[in-house]
Amino acid sequence: MSDQTAELQLFRDNVRRFMQTEIAPDYEQWDKEEIFPREVWNKMGDQGLLAVDVPEQYGGYGTSFHFSMIIMEEIQRANCSGLAGSVAIHSDIVAHYIVNHGTEEQKQRYLPKMVSGEIVAALAMTEPGAGSDLQGIRTYAKKDGDEFVINGSKTFITNGQHCDLVVVVAKTNLEAPGSRGTTLFLLDTSTPGFQRGRNLEKIGMHASDTSELFFEDVRVPASAVLGNVDAGFGVMMSELQRERLTLAVGAVAAAENVLEETKTYVKERKAFGQDIASFQNTKFRMAEMATDIRIHRSFVDECIAKFETGDLDVATVSMAKYSTSEMQGRVADGCLQLHGGYGYMREYGVARAYVDARIQRIYGGTTEIMKELISREVLK
Repeated sequence: MSDQTAELQLFRDNVRRFMQTEIAPDYEQWDKEEIFPREVWNKMGDQGLLAVDVPEQYGGYGTSFHFSMIIMEEIQRANCSGLAGSVAIHSDIVAHYIVNHGTEEQKQRYLPKMVSGEIVAALAMTEPGAGSDLQGIRTYAKKDGDEFVINGSKTFITNGQHCDLVVVVAKTNLEAPGSRGTTLFLLDTSTPGFQRGRNLEKIGMHASDTSELFFEDVRVPASAVLGNVDAGFGVMMSELQRERLTLAVGAVAAAENVLEETKTYVKERKAFGQDIASFQNTKFRMAEMATDIRIHRSFVDECIAKFETGDLDVATVSMAKYSTSEMQGRVADGCLQLHGGYGYMREYGVARAYVDARIQRIYGGTTEIMKELISREVLK
């Protein structure tokens, strides 16, 4: 075993232990309450589990991307998808928007507190009339001297209730065609005019807070611009590979977990005087799902290696996000079926895994959008 492999395994063991002792025992209750406590962020920060690959000069640990993905995998393997989605937004999306596009002052101000959990971050992109189509954004930031005045609303915003920092996507040039004329702003939620809406009720991912956000004459200084004015769309596009790969990694780990739980169940559950695992249908379904997962694990591992060397292209990561999320849905459905009526009961983990899996084919770019991106490469 190489030093790097040993280090990764030691880190994985620590994350798994944290999940087993600090998260899993209370997660079902948080799922019922439809939000996990704010202190979870502080606990994760104390354990060094937030934004681990942020450079050391900004309070991070300067690890490789692989360490961040171990965190994602172990959260999913604990069947805590709601927490996984929240952490992904904070650590793997917003933190790297700032690392790669922020000013030195922005990095020093926000990143150390994101690593510690003192600040929770959200990305406010989606609007009631603009989801996958970012050209439909209506939130507007008007230049007023040395400030911008933001008006508009956002919806489906992960970490909306807990967030202290929001990356707001707004139009700054109404004359610019399509997605041009879009700017990103770093907004402290204590700013006057910012208001959180209700915690939205979802069919799955219950423990993750998801909110509407409102901006009424919110004034931010020009220094709050992330990247350049009217260049926000380019920033978002440049970070999509990481976002979609993170989702793909999580999808495989979630599928691995629910299959493992199902393996235990079918060996213990009896019907017609024998273990369910002894029936040919069970054997074949388990074989099919294990194969499905194994193939996607290999593909995702290849994508991680390509990402770390800068060789992961749009079409390949789109394939990974599309294919793994569809696979996760198939596996969750197959595992629930093998549980029979018990699979439909919330007390069984497979029920949560099933409803949590459904969003994977929607957020981060729908399956249909992924197919569109892949087709452009295939047909060019």
